[in-house]
This record gives sequence, C-alpha cells and structure tokens, in this order.
Amino acid sequence: MDVTQTVILAMIQGITEYLPISSSAHLILPFEVLGWPDQGLAFDVAVHIGSLSAVLVYFHRTLLQLLVGTSRALMRRKHNKDSRFAGLLIIASLPIMPIGFLLNDFVETSLRSILVVAMTTILFGIALWVADRYFQTATPNSLNWRSALIIGIAQSLALVPGVSRSGITMTAALIMGLGREAAARISFLLAIPTILGAGVLKTSELLTATQPVPWNLLALGTLVSAVSAFACIYLFLTTINRIGFLPFVIYRLMLGSVLLMWLML
Repeated sequence: MDVTQTVILAMIQGITEYLPISSSAHLILPFEVLGWPDQGLAFDVAVHIGSLSAVLVYFHRTLLQLLVGTSRALMRRKHNKDSRFAGLLIIASLPIMPIGFLLNDFVETSLRSILVVAMTTILFGIALWVADRYFQTATPNSLNWRSALIIGIAQSLALVPGVSRSGITMTAALIMGLGREAAARISFLLAIPTILGAGVLKTSELLTATQPVPWNLLALGTLVSAVSAFACIYLFLTTINRIGFLPFVIYRLMLGSVLLMWLML
C-alpha cells in the first residue's frame, strides 16, 4: 500500500469500528470494489491497536473506577456497584471467545464476500431500526446478568462481515431495555476485550509470517486509526440521544442496496 491508501484505510477502521455500520464490511470494499491490494495481517493488527488505544484513553476514568471497585470488592468480599458492572462486562465478553476461535477460519474463507456484506448490512440495519423504534423505554433498564449474556451472544454474530460488532451489541442492548447512550457505552467497553483478543490472535499469526514489515506505514495507520476512533466515540456519545440510530440505519440500507446493484452489473 502507499501512504494515501494507508491513511484512508486507517480512517475507515477508526471511524467504522465504533459506529453501527461494520468496520469489516468497509475494509473489504476497497479490496473488492476498487481493486486495492489486501491490507495484510500486519496492517490489520496496527489499525486495531489504534482503535483499542482510542477506547482505552476515552474510558480511562471508567476503567480505573471499575478496577478500584473490583479490588475493594475482593478485599471486602462484598460486591459494590463497580465490581458488579465489571462482572457483567466479563459475562458479556465470554461468548465471542470460543465461538471466534472455532469459526474464525470458516468466516475468513467462506463469508468474506460482497453478497454476504450486502445482505447482512441490510438485515441487521433493519434489526437496529426495530430495536431503536420499538424497544425505547422512558425509564431504561439497568444491565443484569441475563441481558449481559444475551448481548455477549449477539456480539458473536459480528464475526460475519457486515453485521457490525457495535451495531449488533447496541441492537441487543436496546432490545434488553437499555437506553441509547447506555447501549453505546456498553458496546464500546465490550470492544476492549474483543479487540484485544482478536489482536492477540492476529499477532500470534503475524509472528509466524515471513513477509517484510513496513514499520513506517504501520505507525501511520495506528496513529490515524487512534485519532479517528477517539473523535468518533466522542461525537457518537454526545449526539446519539438526540439523533437516534435512524441515520445509521438509512446509511446501512443505502450501502447494502448499492452493493447489491454492484453485483448485478
């Protein structure tokens, strides 16, 4: 890849990782539609590190609070609000790990196609609209272990390109009765162990690879991904209660329709 392609792909990763529109779908498109070279495993690891660092920086106070609360709960042998929430996040993070390990190769070889992306983009866009339109409550529910487990199982569907990890977890959280901002925050926090786990898996694959590593482009991609992801998280959380999810639903329907028309040409 050249510098321009590196910057564009890193921005796509940073912006779409946390929006409910699927980062994997958008990263497939330049390769399939524009004929760009495959960004490769090293670049994939780099931009995911950038996305991960953005959410860690943005939520550093929340993460520190959860860590302190959990430590106190362990010392006192009694749950508190922070330790309970941390435990629920762990529950929600568990399902995707064994499912991802078992299905990763199948997804990579059989489901990374424009048709799959188009269909899942439309289908799960409609699901997000239904969840936002019909499951909004005046007094949102709080997270419990059942809703955490359901959100975690739903997150596993994001292994399929086009589903969107953020989109499906926000959809599930809305269906469970959580408010828009709460659904978004839970989705972003769940990204930490998910991206970290995927990063460890990809890094282990990278260590066994023999291709030369373009460190300057990787550093640039990491930086661009981190900055764009941080800006995306900030803007999303400050506007989602006001604008709702309809703009993202419309975008998904338009994108899926364009992709289907592309296939018919």
